[in-house]
Amino acid sequence: MLTDAELFALMGDLESDRVERTESTRDTDKFSQAVCAFSNDMPAHNKAGYLLIGVRDNGTLSGLKADDNSVKNLGGMQTDGNIRPQPSIQVTVHHLDGGDVIVVEAQPSRLPPVRYKGLVWIRIGPRKSTASEDQERVLSERRVSSARSFDALPCLDSVLDDLATDLFVAYRRAAVDASVIADNHRDIGLQLSSLRFFDLKNQCPTNAGILLFGINPLAWMPGAYVQFLRVRGTTLADPIGSEKELSGDLGSVLRRLDDLLDAYVDTTPVPVTVLREDLSTNYPRAALRELLINAVLHRDYQSTAPIRFYWFDDRVEIQNPGGLYGEATSENFPKQNSYRNPVIAETMKTLGYVNRYGRGVVTARQAMMDNGLPPPEFVFDPGYFLVTLRGR
Repeated sequence: MLTDAELFALMGDLESDRVERTESTRDTDKFSQAVCAFSNDMPAHNKAGYLLIGVRDNGTLSGLKADDNSVKNLGGMQTDGNIRPQPSIQVTVHHLDGGDVIVVEAQPSRLPPVRYKGLVWIRIGPRKSTASEDQERVLSERRVSSARSFDALPCLDSVLDDLATDLFVAYRRAAVDASVIADNHRDIGLQLSSLRFFDLKNQCPTNAGILLFGINPLAWMPGAYVQFLRVRGTTLADPIGSEKELSGDLGSVLRRLDDLLDAYVDTTPVPVTVLREDLSTNYPRAALRELLINAVLHRDYQSTAPIRFYWFDDRVEIQNPGGLYGEATSENFPKQNSYRNPVIAETMKTLGYVNRYGRGVVTARQAMMDNGLPPPEFVFDPGYFLVTLRGR
């Protein structure tokens, strides 16, 4: 957190490429572009960038009076999914003589290039602009040395032909601004790399590329499937009514999970009065869908174990390899959320499977409560994550 003395120094440094000043508290696009640019850290300072709200272009205070809604809305830039991959920001307020200053501190991303609404914003000196193709390439190449998540790492020994590039081309239309696509002169490898699906140094797809667009992801990650069982009873010793293995690219897996929910979620009308009926369901579809998406998103893809989706007569269990990750603990779950697979998280947000980062468990709990059912039960283990739903 900045001290007041450090803040005054930043306010007076008018040529810095780590500082943007503004008097407005409502220009959402401008704020998000600034955070995107600081996250990309084009000059490679490896230091945070600062958006100073309540400061004029000449470095003087504008007399701003900060309110809680403004601070809350600024913090929402981290989770609303418009900046991808998810930025790391902190919002603080400094109460100074002459006015308040809201400071948005943005850390450099480990997974550049970062986009806001499909455009890569960068800052060089006091000027902010969208990146050229060459600048995007620099950001992509820089990622190799800083990437730490498994999905961003190269899938060694795989080749471009292991990807169904038509799936990527369809995804690109949702992920990249149309004007950028129209002006694109790059080959398919560079296009994949700019979205973190191809490793330029090793000339191979990343693990995310294989999982999302691979022709046969199981050849590289043998646990990358969902095992579904419909058990006619309450234990695994009881008869199995149906069994399915859902594999392939993650988009296909998620669509097949939706089909399963259509087949197994029962909704029946229940009379309330002579003129009105309510709908009763054995399990709310929204809860099951959110928790299955969470399992696909957060699982450990280095494990050879599948996601287990077991439907018993008295409950549903969803278990995925890999326990809580990063800063998330049993004490702060689900308020604190860290992403084991940030590239996959970004892709699922782009495709519409995720509406807002970090809301899946909250949505599932609310759906269960709205249907008069017990909340989901969670078991946290270093090797797996288990959630149990009890229906009617």
